[in-house]
Amino acid sequence: MAVSSALLERVPASSGSRLGGRTVLFVALALITVQVAIRGVLAFRGEFYWDDLILIGRAGTYPLLSPELLNYDHDGHLMPGAFAVASLVTWLAPMQWWPAALTLVVGQLLASLAVLRLLWLVLGPRRVLWGPLLFYLFSPLTLPAFAWWAAGLNSLPLQAALAWVAGDALQLARTGKPRHAVSGIVVTLGALVFFEKSILVPFVAFATVALVYRVDGAPRPVLAAWQRARPLWLGTGAVLVAWAAWYSTVVASRFGVPPWSMVAGLTHHGLSYGLAPSLLGGPWQWDRWNPSPPWADPPMLLVVAAWVALAGALVWSLRCRARTGWVWIASVAYVCASLVAMISTRFGPETTYELAQTLRYFADSSVIVAIAAALILRAPENRPTAVRSRAVALACAIAFVVSSVWSTTTFTRSWTDNPTGEYLATAKASLTEHPQDPVLDHPVSVWVLLPITHPHNLVGSVFSALPGRSAISDHTTEPSVLDDRGALVPAELMPLRGVLPGSVPECGYAVTDDVVTSLPLNEPAGDWEWTVELNYMAADEGEIDLGFPGRPRVTVPVTEGLGSVYVRLPGGGAALQVESATPGLNVCIGGGSMGVVVPS
Repeated sequence: MAVSSALLERVPASSGSRLGGRTVLFVALALITVQVAIRGVLAFRGEFYWDDLILIGRAGTYPLLSPELLNYDHDGHLMPGAFAVASLVTWLAPMQWWPAALTLVVGQLLASLAVLRLLWLVLGPRRVLWGPLLFYLFSPLTLPAFAWWAAGLNSLPLQAALAWVAGDALQLARTGKPRHAVSGIVVTLGALVFFEKSILVPFVAFATVALVYRVDGAPRPVLAAWQRARPLWLGTGAVLVAWAAWYSTVVASRFGVPPWSMVAGLTHHGLSYGLAPSLLGGPWQWDRWNPSPPWADPPMLLVVAAWVALAGALVWSLRCRARTGWVWIASVAYVCASLVAMISTRFGPETTYELAQTLRYFADSSVIVAIAAALILRAPENRPTAVRSRAVALACAIAFVVSSVWSTTTFTRSWTDNPTGEYLATAKASLTEHPQDPVLDHPVSVWVLLPITHPHNLVGSVFSALPGRSAISDHTTEPSVLDDRGALVPAELMPLRGVLPGSVPECGYAVTDDVVTSLPLNEPAGDWEWTVELNYMAADEGEIDLGFPGRPRVTVPVTEGLGSVYVRLPGGGAALQVESATPGLNVCIGGGSMGVVVPS
């Protein structure tokens, strides 16, 4: 294997001098600085959005090391690392955006440095390194997954791990030093606790080593890659097996077989309107229907230009660079894996094709494109390249950056058109203005979280970590709700069901502490989160237990004399059940209504 090791050590032709190497590194770091600055502006202009509220809600509800927090099946994701970060951010500054934005910026910096390291290992200190790096740093492909905190906590560790572990694999194959195997195993495990798609990290690393051998002309490159970095493959394989066992016991499978029309539609929209235009710095423009995230909306001219440019790059690499065919095949295989994961887990009757245009399902492909470009540039030339190609490359780089910056600008405009920030600011002020007054738990605005996220869309969950707020209760005598602006306003019950009159004269239903009394409804109620208005007369102060049969009951305080109370109850059925929770307390229930609370 000495020949293979020597090939890996080979620095491609036209490597710079020592001074040139420092210049290459300085320019690369300067580019990363510019990228992180641009991304920082985007991050700090953002706000919590959708799944972010689920993360901070659970972080405010459960302790950091609790299984309920770390072992949670979040829409098919097992991401204890993301929940741990959310818990630390919530502990540091509850319900404040700046520490979350800071984690995005730091994550982006680490990912960018990992990509630079890998490109340096593949290409050496050559100016040509700036091309793949420039693509990764400024491509709009990674924008949507970066700006959305929950998505960034998935995607950024994956991007960093793809580059870092591939670099560790190259170093292990070149030097044989065990520390590179240990580093690669640890980073793979770290990425897995943030995102299950990180199972692809060892495969990308293996493909990178094998393809370096391939473009260098080594015999049997796959076998060489296996033998030279075997400790890393065995170690990461063991990690994947252990993690898969853990994942399968926690997460309910969401994989399915969609109809062909859905496969074709999502594939077409994801590739033609999403991935391909981003290779030229597109999509230039975005569309959005709040509360959905922005999606790429490129002009048809850009879509056509992207496919033409991609075809041209394929023809050029096959004609001008030796042994690069497998680089293209491996890259396409990764993109196909991303498509399969998206389509098989996210299809459904409510799925629109614009889902594939949100780009976040392809964000990690930016690393793959950078690796592929570096491998092609490393490959020996089949024919001489004209001197003017440097000028062409410079012009293409400038055009790509200008295109990408414009796409970033338009994305920022679309992303910041988000009502969540103003809603949260108003709601936080409202809930802390009179902390002595309890607030009946209820859903937040549908412009912030849709009912499909229940129970995480409840005020008690979203604002669980807000210090100094009113108690979020399951009962109150004066209902109030947050309106669509986040202001706390008086509420009333919109009746959908009613408690039928009782048969006890001048009482209705007699409630005691030794008998469960049934309160029949005028029609059965489906399984839901209901709010019940009960009108009662109590002989003394005390408590009653109220609920649906077979469901947890809510303990409700009552005062002496006539009174009304609003109670939030989960469940459904044809009747309510009530019992006195205070020994010797007698209460009369005169009926009531059941429905949802709405602003008066």
